[in-house]
Amino acid sequence: MGDQRQGQLTAGETLHQFVGAFVDELARSGVGHVCLCPGSRSTPLALLLRRHPAVRVWTHLDERSAAFFALGMAKALREPVAVLSTSGTAAVNFAPAVVEAYYARVPLLVLTADRPPDLRGVGAPQTIDQVRLYGPHVKWFVEMLLPEASPEALRYARTVACRAAATARADAAGPVHVNFPFREPLIPAGQGLPPGRDGAFSLTDEGAPYVSVAQAPRRPDPADLAPLAKDLLAADRGLIVCGPQDDPDFPQAVARLAEGLGFPLLADPLSQVRCGPHHGPHVIDSYDAFLRDEATSADLAPEVVLRFSGTPVSKALLLYLQRHGGCRQILVDGGGGWSDPALTASDVLHADPLSFCEALLVALRSSGPRRSRAARADWARRWQATAQRARAGLRRRLAEEPGLSEPGVLAELAGLLPAGATLFAGNSMPVRDLDLCFPGAARPIRFLANRGASGIDGVVSTALGASAVSTGPLVLAIGDLSFYHDMNGLLAVRRHNLSATVVLLNNDGGGIFSFLSQAEEGEHFEELFGTPHGLDFRPAAELYGLDYRRVESWEEFRGAIQQSMGAPGVGLVEVRTDRQANVRLHRELWAAASEAVRAAAQEATAP
Repeated sequence: MGDQRQGQLTAGETLHQFVGAFVDELARSGVGHVCLCPGSRSTPLALLLRRHPAVRVWTHLDERSAAFFALGMAKALREPVAVLSTSGTAAVNFAPAVVEAYYARVPLLVLTADRPPDLRGVGAPQTIDQVRLYGPHVKWFVEMLLPEASPEALRYARTVACRAAATARADAAGPVHVNFPFREPLIPAGQGLPPGRDGAFSLTDEGAPYVSVAQAPRRPDPADLAPLAKDLLAADRGLIVCGPQDDPDFPQAVARLAEGLGFPLLADPLSQVRCGPHHGPHVIDSYDAFLRDEATSADLAPEVVLRFSGTPVSKALLLYLQRHGGCRQILVDGGGGWSDPALTASDVLHADPLSFCEALLVALRSSGPRRSRAARADWARRWQATAQRARAGLRRRLAEEPGLSEPGVLAELAGLLPAGATLFAGNSMPVRDLDLCFPGAARPIRFLANRGASGIDGVVSTALGASAVSTGPLVLAIGDLSFYHDMNGLLAVRRHNLSATVVLLNNDGGGIFSFLSQAEEGEHFEELFGTPHGLDFRPAAELYGLDYRRVESWEEFRGAIQQSMGAPGVGLVEVRTDRQANVRLHRELWAAASEAVRAAAQEATAP
């Protein structure tokens, strides 16, 4: 078969031109990182990606870890990252990361090698149905032609590469799946970049993609927002809620909008609004604690709520929005999604959140004379005072706890992370404790988590992928079951010379179930839900070359975190906790916040 020719080209030369054209266009479209696992059928792509001077290849031995590592890189870069597998079940292992990328709107480019169509369904080894393998969880699927070197085929290869990269990054960002059927031989024959840039393939700029794809923002016209601006200005009790998003320019814009309206701004950490130079008294934290109090939640009834981006982490906040579902709730989602699990949105606007804020500010300035802002200012002060009192109550109760605790870890990290650091929070409890205990500040901290599908798998690999392309220190706070699920991902530490700090919150099982109704199933709870494992993670740290420390005091914890952030490599800081004590502490924290708020309210109304 190697002697077969297409025109004057051998099969290997045809492979080089067709696959090389695709690879070259990926690079010219801004895809500079590819994570791959060894395999035979993926050889053409693997070799040509490795040879391309503008592409960095990150080799992994486990497909599931590779996909989550790529997911983390794409999160950190806010750009498409590719992941490549051979045919068969190897490609199936990408599925959890693909699903997470879809729901978290992360630009992941999934490249899978495949057998040619005539070998499907006839018992050929490592051959499964890979057509639309990930179902509705990709933005676009395309099966490539069998390699050809005709002008039409090369044009097709370059166009698909441009379209795949553009589709992955376009609003709403997400995964794209490109399936490559290959016949043997699998070794490309040729050196350097593929030919074919003259004649029909001439480019006016050698650095430009073959197809230039521009994403036009969903930019509202201020005039169209004038009625909404008047409605918002007429409300004395307005509120802004920011859910998970990662546009670095959005926090400053929404902070200006909150100041212009005089509305409190409830900032989920994953919105990137809680911490940064835009921070001010209008940015509210601790709401997960004080909104659990029924009297406080009822007293802070809004007239209108302006909501941005994804679903907030806090269940207390979602219940608050549901409780006040009769007020007008306007959801602004730039990805064409519908992040409204409580079904309380009265208006859904598919607009770019940044552009929406900017246009609404213009509309507000053009709305003419305003009503007195006294009532609105009083409303904002009530939220600010409530948050301050709740935060003080949380701090006092944490200070009374004699030993290490899970929520205490997130509170301590707030004082340890330097400006420019990234905090990656695992599911299920760490991200909730982040929301509860990490106060807002002017110091810029980036917060990441896998909250698309909110699973506990692949978190280690995702965080390590983010660390590989982050400039500041990265700290991962993760539970023991989630860590166990992805220990394979630790192999990347030595293979790619990574640096990060992992805080392992080990309560020997599934801690979140102790907060749920399953905890009432006394006889079978531990077997079915608590699932204690009894694992010692020190040998795992030694196996993968991590610097391991188990800490017993806050002084040891602070020293271990500071040492790890200042040293190369990955440090594993283990904090042992007790599940029952953790439940008790959380309930006492919520009670302490409520008591602090109620006491202040009683003082204010006393004669």
